[in-house]
Amino acid sequence: MNLYGRIGLYCLLGGLCFTVPALGTGHFWLWWLSGVITVAALVPVVRFGPRHPLAQGGTIYLTLMVVGLMCTLSEGVLFYPSMMAEAQRDLMGGATMYLITAGVLVALAKLLRLREPEAQAVAHRRLAMAIPAVLAAGASYVVYYFIFGAIAYQFFTKQYYPHAAEQVAALGQGFWVYQWGRGTLMVLAVLPIIYSLRLPRWQAALAVGLMVWIVGGGAALLVPNSMMIAAQRYIHIVEIMTQNVSLGITAVWLLRPRTALEKAQPVRTA
Repeated sequence: MNLYGRIGLYCLLGGLCFTVPALGTGHFWLWWLSGVITVAALVPVVRFGPRHPLAQGGTIYLTLMVVGLMCTLSEGVLFYPSMMAEAQRDLMGGATMYLITAGVLVALAKLLRLREPEAQAVAHRRLAMAIPAVLAAGASYVVYYFIFGAIAYQFFTKQYYPHAAEQVAALGQGFWVYQWGRGTLMVLAVLPIIYSLRLPRWQAALAVGLMVWIVGGGAALLVPNSMMIAAQRYIHIVEIMTQNVSLGITAVWLLRPRTALEKAQPVRTA
């Protein structure tokens, strides 16, 4: 089987790890589709990311837990405090499920020989520059959230959340501080991937952006839930794409300097 066939099989088999909730909620095929898409977004990690299996598993687990669960649940609790008990339960259950999932994905990738053996150095920012870059990337999320969230709210979702503007106003500046913290936390969660992904800068930026979008709600919203109708879910998928893909690209652009080869590429092309 060629590489593309092995990647396809990896996504199909790995996607089964995300079908456990179907035992209680149904919609097995949609959970599987959501899982397949999630695993596809993580393929760059097992192909071009950390070389050691424990490091691979750790980066996958951190991304699933922080971007896919903690940041998503905290957003729901912010607007619906009554969800706190349910969110805590989901967080505990997800911590166990994602730990097993990360192990399975790493083992499956090794079995299917997906890791790219070619060595390629990854450019890093110095610590003194990396810290403000992480904070700046987190701040960029506030901008993306404000712009794209406002567009989605005014033109599409206002009918579903008629009191959202009042809730945000009641939180005051604390709401935007929270979003800054949320964006910074997502950047920190994918930082090991940014610094280990053996891809050119622009490819790494696209891979991380898609990963933050799909893991951060883009895939999960394919499955029906009791809180949203289908139209809401689809609108939020697009809204999260505009916010999270932009965040991932910005984070890589700030944290990964251009290499000498990348700087010379336009000259050679010309």
